[in-house]
Amino acid sequence: MCGIAGILHRDGRPASPVTLKAMTDIIAHRGPDGEGHYCDGPVGLGHRRLSIIDLTDAARQPMATRDGRYVLSYNGEIYNFQELKAELSARGHLFHSSGDSEVLLTAFAEWGLAALLRLNGMFAFAIWDTRERKLTVARDRFGVKPVYYAEIDGTLLFASEIKAFRGFPGFSARMDVGGLAEYLTFQNFFTDKTLFAGVKLLPAGCYVEVRTGREPLAPKRYWDYHFQEPEGPIDEAKALDELDFLFRQAVSRQMISDVDVGSYLSGGMDSGSITALAAAQLPFMRTFTVGFDLNSASGVELGYDERSKAEHMSYLFKTEHYEMVLKAGDMERALPRLAWHLEEPRVGQSYPNYYAAKLASKFVKVVLSGTGGDELFAGYPWRYYRAVVNDDFDHYVQKYYGFWQRLVPNEVLPQMMAPIWGQASDVSTLDIFRNVFQDHAPNLTRPEDYINHSLYFEAKTFLNGLLVVDDKLAMAHGLEGRVPFLDNDLVDFAMRLPAKMKLGNLTEVVQLNENEPGGKAQRYFEKTRDGKLILRQMMGRHIPAQVAEREKQGFSAPDASWFKGESIDYVRRRLLNERAQIYDYLDRSTVKSMINDHLEGRQNRRLLIWSLLNLEHFCEAYL
Repeated sequence: MCGIAGILHRDGRPASPVTLKAMTDIIAHRGPDGEGHYCDGPVGLGHRRLSIIDLTDAARQPMATRDGRYVLSYNGEIYNFQELKAELSARGHLFHSSGDSEVLLTAFAEWGLAALLRLNGMFAFAIWDTRERKLTVARDRFGVKPVYYAEIDGTLLFASEIKAFRGFPGFSARMDVGGLAEYLTFQNFFTDKTLFAGVKLLPAGCYVEVRTGREPLAPKRYWDYHFQEPEGPIDEAKALDELDFLFRQAVSRQMISDVDVGSYLSGGMDSGSITALAAAQLPFMRTFTVGFDLNSASGVELGYDERSKAEHMSYLFKTEHYEMVLKAGDMERALPRLAWHLEEPRVGQSYPNYYAAKLASKFVKVVLSGTGGDELFAGYPWRYYRAVVNDDFDHYVQKYYGFWQRLVPNEVLPQMMAPIWGQASDVSTLDIFRNVFQDHAPNLTRPEDYINHSLYFEAKTFLNGLLVVDDKLAMAHGLEGRVPFLDNDLVDFAMRLPAKMKLGNLTEVVQLNENEPGGKAQRYFEKTRDGKLILRQMMGRHIPAQVAEREKQGFSAPDASWFKGESIDYVRRRLLNERAQIYDYLDRSTVKSMINDHLEGRQNRRLLIWSLLNLEHFCEAYL
């Protein structure tokens, strides 16, 4: 796990090692254990090292093949590297290190781009072919590890984090107005845009090949999600056993490390099951939980603190357990550094994740998390059921799109962005939403087809946003985060499962109408509190039944209460002050009206308030 950065002057002028070092210095937090730089004419590859597997100098990067043809700068972990190493050794390749970096480099030298489909792991890498004078930049199939790129006056820049570009003399940070419209609609980015004009995120499962010259950059896809109903019946007992085997295998694969491994532990089944299996392999497993002070919380937020549930799980699995309790003021304390590390805000209120990574990093270098289980096994049924009965694809898009306007509704967006709307008026967030589906199965005839369409959508967008957040906030503390649910074999299996094995009340819900008058809406949503059925059954083999059957609970602070109470002065000071930088882009009266809706109890706008606070700190840090 590391940080990468690089330069390719497409006009052929030589890359500057001074500039390259300036770029990697900015992301030194990603790799506090070492650095390396390589220049060859127009190309420069930089690396910051976080030593996880093979702690010796033999694993230093940038790394070259024995013949010097290929040079690698790589961030990630390849969990099946031992199997690949054995296969490559049988083909006559010799290895001088015991880690995965040399295996990845040798695999590319042997198989070229075909190696991408052989890798089971998380990665973002750049490989320079000194003979063909060609640079290849690639990202893992699920997007666990990010890599950004930008073109500035004929120079390609790429890096694990955008802030590295500030080390390049020609880079100037400017707001991407279209990206801002996208974020304010979805609290996320569904395209490759960012909030930085001209900076793009290489999509998950994609690579790009670049040479000198003016040929336009064209990312190409080598893998994509494909959720579909099986063609024939599936034996549920056999499916359950296969899921159990694949889950055990995934956790075991991701335990490989030459440094200490720990696990996040909430009161839920995903992190609990991972911890149960990991603790069986690793004596004195360390676990980490972040809880919340609820003295000023109210309503449903009174249930947001999961410490007692996590403590019980720790007791069951005999882990060495550590906890941190967040209070209302902790968000204000963390936001300046969090916004700098996060760069572009993404889904959710991520400061609890920042503190969780900070806690874990004091004891371990590697931490396991349960990210991905919900997106693969239908953990958000109340979302899918909103668009399960449709006239056609267009009807589905309209219904689901309406739900995913998480921050600012379409009819309010022009008013909200009034100071700059002339630059964004041609942005169609509906088209952005629709285009997510362009490569998925178009033949939608059954409710199950729409469920699978929704699972595809959420894996491509919501999960992608979560992974970007998880990476940056872990790496902010020199911590490697691993996600056992995103194992190639486990994902392939999950995508083939029928919807009925994930959602139990599909038939009954289809017969209900959430829009009927007379209190039927509540009845509708009561029928959608299921999800992850086969996963719950399997996990019941490893954790107590009452945990496996527990309702889904997100990792959120009681901010709806805090924003109206203990944090109200902070909200007013940062967002309702005349000099706030967000008002270079947003309409002050519209923002004030929407915030007051929350402060005065008319609507719960906690996500919007969090996002505006994050945007204000983003502007201060980067613009």
